[in-house]
This record gives sequence, C-alpha cells and structure tokens, in this order.
Amino acid sequence: MPAFGRRQFLALGASGLVSACSLPRGAARESEILSSAEADTLAGYAIYPVTRAFLPQVETWPVTGSGPRGSWIAHQRGSSSQIIAPGDIVDVVIWDSEENSLLTSPGSKVVTLPQMRVAPNGTIFMPYLDSIHVGGMTPQAARAKIQSEMAAIIPSAQIQLSMQSGRKNSVDLVGGVGSPGTYPMVDRDLTVLSLISLGGGVLTTLENPVVRLVRNGQLYVTTVARLYADPSLDTTLAGGDKVIVEEDPRSFIAIGAAGREQLVQFPKDTLSALDAIALIGGISDTRADPQGILILREYPESATRAGVQGPRETRAIFVIDLTTADGLFSAKRFQINPDDVVYASESPLTTVQTITQTVGSLFGIARQVDRAF
Repeated sequence: MPAFGRRQFLALGASGLVSACSLPRGAARESEILSSAEADTLAGYAIYPVTRAFLPQVETWPVTGSGPRGSWIAHQRGSSSQIIAPGDIVDVVIWDSEENSLLTSPGSKVVTLPQMRVAPNGTIFMPYLDSIHVGGMTPQAARAKIQSEMAAIIPSAQIQLSMQSGRKNSVDLVGGVGSPGTYPMVDRDLTVLSLISLGGGVLTTLENPVVRLVRNGQLYVTTVARLYADPSLDTTLAGGDKVIVEEDPRSFIAIGAAGREQLVQFPKDTLSALDAIALIGGISDTRADPQGILILREYPESATRAGVQGPRETRAIFVIDLTTADGLFSAKRFQINPDDVVYASESPLTTVQTITQTVGSLFGIARQVDRAF
C-alpha cells in the first residue's frame, strides 16, 4: 500500500477512534443538569452561581435538612450549696438534755426522725411544730429554722439535719459517656461539662458529639466542641434536667465524579462547601469538572412565600467554580446544610487517560496495517 494511502487510512481510523473513545461516565455533566433544570419549569428549580455577591443573600435563607436544632442556655452561676426541693429525703436528729423531755424517752437524750420526704409544697412535719417549710432552703438554713422554732417549746433542744437528693435535685445523663445514669446534684452550680465528667467523659468513638438538654419539656441543643471552646455556654443544670450525649446525626451526600460517593457525617458544627469537598477526598482529576461542583438542596414551601427571605423555588442548585479565586473563596464561606447533595459533575474535556488509550489504540492499528499490507 502506498505511504500516502496508509497515512490517509491511519488518519481516518484515528479520527473515528477519538470521536468514539471516551471513559465510562459515572456522572452527568454540569451543562446537562443545568439545561435540564432550566427546561423542566414544572419541577420548580432555581439555579444560583456561588459568588461573593450572592453569599450575603443565601446566608439569610432558612437552614434546611434533618438533625438536632434548638437554642442553648448560657451559663448562670448557681448556689455552691445544696437546695432542698420537693421529693428530697430529710433526716432530723433532736438532742435534748432535759430530764422530762417532751420528745425523748427516759434515759435517752436523742430522738431521730428519719426518712421524711419533703412534700410538694416544700414542707416537712415536725412534732409539736406541725408543718415547717424548708423547700428552697439550704440544709444549714433549714436546720437553723427548725432550731429556732423548736426553742419556743424545748429551749435546750439541738437540731441536726441531713438530706438525700430526690428527683428534683438529680439530673439524668443518657448515653454517649462512660457511665450514664442518674446523678444527685451536690450543689446548684453543677454544669453540663461537670456532669459529663462525672459520667466518665464523652466516648471517643463519637464523631462531633452533640449535647441535648431537656428541661421542662423544652429541647436545647449544642455540641461538646462549642462547650469546650466557650465556657460561657457551659450551662448550669437544674434539678430534673436530662442531658443526652450522642453522635451528630447530620450528614450530606457526595455523588458524581468525586473522590468518594457516600453519606458523609458532619465532623464539626459548621461545614463549608470547601470542607465538604476535602472530606470526600477532593474531586477526580481525570473525571470531574472543577467548574461544575453543584450543591443540590430542597427548601420547604414556606421558604418561597412572599415576604420571606428565601429562594425562588423549593429546589435550588448552587453552582461552584473552583477555577476562579472568587469561586474558591466563596466555596470557603458557603455553608453546607444537612441532607445537601454535593455533586461533582463529569468533565466535558478529554482526559489524559482517554488520550493515552487513544494513542495506544492508534499504535495497534498501525501494526495491523503493516501486517495487512
């Protein structure tokens, strides 16, 4: 075969091979997704490029996704002493040196009134004194009050008082620690971190542990990391509180041409788009389009109502371009919400791997042509 004819044949073969040769696609391209969203008006999509100018707007929109939500209570210093509350058990010992005592039996100088439960109205019953209100008082103040009122009947009497904490002077520590259980409040300045310490500390197996505080039917939520970082958030506990320690249940989904396709837990309080990309091992150098990182998010209907700061549609697609300085800096500030989908779109460009495969195939064609002619 003439050299010219061979070259022409190889060129035609190479052209056909390059046009047909491509990597198996594991994700759609950005242009395909966005054009589909724009065309499908009935589905209600809104597309937003993530830029410095756009960030102040999206930061006012509602937080979406599942996971623990709630405010938190700042630290308020409590009493360093125990406070008697309804349900506590009070033991009273009365010492009387008089020979004809109204309380003690002949030959005895002491009488014990054990296991007296403080009534719901904060009172206990004392012989000859009837009900005495001790709720809200320290054990020392309650002892002095009983001593003062007893002196009108038995001047020589001396009072000794001790207490055991009941439910309203105890707190529950549930899960996530070495020794969960019910803990009596040794004083009214017991904080969340102090309680966790009493329970043996947070389990090291928990990723970004979350603290839920249940008080009077209200739920308050924060993370252990926040409590460590800011002592003013180490809430003072109240009797009857329930503290639950658990792993942060929030997560996002990574799919497409990413380093990993999986459900990813939140490792810290707030997560930026750049953090999310790092957590999934970056984007594939040979498959992903750095101009087409998409964040897919669904908002409730209430977020699109008139007068509400929110998106135009319930389904929002945020587009991040990592090839520009503005895109990189904006990705660092753009916050990922729980249940977001981080989608690395397929690169429309021919990859190094594709070129290598094509060149290798061309050499194979050339050898076949040499053998045939």
